[in-house]
Amino acid sequence: QVQLVESGGGLVQPGGSLRLSCAASGSMDSFGDMGWYRQTPGKQREVVALITNNGVTNYVDSVKGRFTTSRDNAKNTVYLQMNSLKPEDTAVYYCYGRRGIYNFWGQGTQVTVSS
Repeated sequence: QVQLVESGGGLVQPGGSLRLSCAASGSMDSFGDMGWYRQTPGKQREVVALITNNGVTNYVDSVKGRFTTSRDNAKNTVYLQMNSLKPEDTAVYYCYGRRGIYNFWGQGTQVTVSS
C-alpha cells in the first residue's frame, strides 16, 4: 500500500518561508512524476510544481522564482521550498506521485499566509 504523508504546513506572514515535505512509503524509484498541487475552497485543485524522476522541474507561473521542488529518492521524500509567500498562496497543499498508470495523493497540509 503506497502512502504519501505531508508535513510542514502552518501559518506564516507575507514574505515569509515554509518548507513542505512529503514522505513516501516504499521506494520512490518506482515513481515517475511527483510534485505538489493546492486547492482553496470552491476552486479546482491546481498544479503548483512537478518533478520528474531525473529531476526536471516545472512550475505554475504564479510561483516561478519563489518556490522550489526537489526530491531525494534515497530518503523517499519530496520537498517544496516556498519563499516570498503571498496571501494568495493560502491553500491546502497536496503531495502527488504517479506510479505507472496510477496517481497517488497525500492527505493535504494547510498553508495560511496572513499578517
